[in-house]
Amino acid sequence: MGAVFSGLGAESNDGGSLPSKPSLGDLPENCISSILMYLDPPEICKLARLNRAFRGASWADFVWESKLPSNYKFLVRKILHESPENLAKKEIYARLCRPNRFDNDTKEVWLDKRSGKVSISVSSKALRITGIDDRRYWNYIPTEESRFQTVAYLHQIWWVEILGELELEFPPGTYSLFFRLQLGKASKRFGRRVCNLDQVHGWDIKPVRFQLSVSNGQPAISECYLCDPGNWVHYHVGDFVIENHSIPTKIKFSMIQIDCTHIKGGLCVDSVLICPSEFRGRYKKV
Repeated sequence: MGAVFSGLGAESNDGGSLPSKPSLGDLPENCISSILMYLDPPEICKLARLNRAFRGASWADFVWESKLPSNYKFLVRKILHESPENLAKKEIYARLCRPNRFDNDTKEVWLDKRSGKVSISVSSKALRITGIDDRRYWNYIPTEESRFQTVAYLHQIWWVEILGELELEFPPGTYSLFFRLQLGKASKRFGRRVCNLDQVHGWDIKPVRFQLSVSNGQPAISECYLCDPGNWVHYHVGDFVIENHSIPTKIKFSMIQIDCTHIKGGLCVDSVLICPSEFRGRYKKV
């Protein structure tokens, strides 16, 4: 049988030990870190499990700072309520990838784990809804189908007007804004999802008008009929572009149906979503 060489256990012809074969663990951590910079965060985390050298290299601040959005210091102060100088960049990335609430738990921001891009959701409780204080028209109902565990439900009303606004430092890029709505009230019966459509009426007569305005001057208007009863739908309002992340951007948005010739009802309002436009395909939309 042929001789087997095992690195440390091998001997030379004169009885001395052969030098061990180089392995991945022999690479300097700074070299490994320079390679990791070109990988996506999930790939970095997988390679960190290879050995001690890769694990140490995966904690390098310059690796994770290259993955963080340009406004991460603003997010750490506003959302995490900490100083970015006191946290490792990998920890910042991990914590910002989780859904983080702010503004009295009425808004939520998170990073996409692969790209590090920012998305924001605004709950129905952060919106100004005409008639929301009158339980004849509206009330809040609990549900597991909302990330905020609560939606605003419309029984019936003549005048539908829902307004909202948000001011935040956004990383440069193109963003899309959606209203997440459902015709009908969902619940569970014997462990199965059912949706009561008895109060759904008035949405097929006139379209709903959605509007968007941005402090840097990018208005958008869209109109459509609400559709697909019993299912959550993201209604696309419009897109906007951010060029300078260091300047806070104020966004105003609305949903209006004020034709008083007929009443409307049976509508669930969950939230408003702002996400990178490249993510639009992830959501069921109109």
